[in-house]
Amino acid sequence: MSQFSFETAPKIICEQDGANRLGEIAKGLGISRLFLVTDVGLIKAKLLDGALASLAAAGVAATVFSDVLADPPELSVQAAVEAARAAGADGVVGFGGGSSMDTAKLVALLARTAQALPDIYGIGLARGPRLPLIQVPTTAGTGSEVTPISILTTPNHEKKGVVSPLLYPDVALLDSRLTLGLPPTVTAMTGIDAMVHAIESFTTRLKKNPLSDALAIKALQLLYANLPAAVNDGTDATVRENMLLGSLFAGMAFANAPVGAVHALAYPLGGHYGLPHGLTNSLVFVAVLKFNLAAAEGLYAELGRAILPDQRGAADREAAAAFVAAISARVAAMPYAQRLRDAGVKQDDLPVLARDAMNVQRLLVNNPRDVAYEDALAIYQAAF
Repeated sequence: MSQFSFETAPKIICEQDGANRLGEIAKGLGISRLFLVTDVGLIKAKLLDGALASLAAAGVAATVFSDVLADPPELSVQAAVEAARAAGADGVVGFGGGSSMDTAKLVALLARTAQALPDIYGIGLARGPRLPLIQVPTTAGTGSEVTPISILTTPNHEKKGVVSPLLYPDVALLDSRLTLGLPPTVTAMTGIDAMVHAIESFTTRLKKNPLSDALAIKALQLLYANLPAAVNDGTDATVRENMLLGSLFAGMAFANAPVGAVHALAYPLGGHYGLPHGLTNSLVFVAVLKFNLAAAEGLYAELGRAILPDQRGAADREAAAAFVAAISARVAAMPYAQRLRDAGVKQDDLPVLARDAMNVQRLLVNNPRDVAYEDALAIYQAAF
């Protein structure tokens, strides 16, 4: 029998225009002074208007913090924590993409229980309690609304994570209408990011379990089928909702069956070059798939049969090869840089990137195939 544990957010709401009920949801958690973490772009796009109106109608005072930075630096997070304390916040909302939600997680924790960020990097080092937390994603990619992980950028440009069950929100609120205006490039990057989550969760060496597998397969089916339409015409609310659900399911999966080498090799690209997380994943994605093929053939075959009708009765080798080819084609069709050199990465930096990737052992240990320094360098070279 399989022995495993599985955790996720205790409440998930998927509802078009659900953000317009944020006041009611916050009040239900006993929040009266809400600290809302977001970014300037969403304010300019007026995506917060309905949520802020609902908070006012419910009598919930709201302080909006919009200075979130991509791949949040420690100083940015600490500034948000101090602002929440100054506002006397008794609840937090992350409203935006992964950076806003990751920041919100740590604000909810550190505004209530003072801890130094460097002391809680790693797994299970944070301590509670925390403030009530609601997450409202406006992109379909990170799955941060249902993960116990917050990824930050340290002063020396390393990506480090705080991993703790305390970071699961009380409520994850999915409103597909918030994603209708996402431009094609952002839709593509975040969508590929979610696909990576699903695939790496399904093929993880550690903590793979029946629940995460079922979620990863359903996530990949939704994302693979809907991503082209979402990129080409993002105005279809049903397509957008399918993408949000795919991202959610993938997030639930990898929160319990963690990711591997794609993420480990992507983090140095983000740290050194400031590239968006979805893009860094995409740039090494296909090269890692090909590297892992020999070790993960049976698992890739299962995924191939799940998304490719013509592979349902195929042998493992054929279905696995078809899967890698199909995913490679999806990535190649996305409207952004396809090679490391096209994204501004310098060939002379590849050894440094490979060295830094080897420091992300908390993820590399999950990869279905062992990754040595020489392997990481070869993957970067293949992606260059």
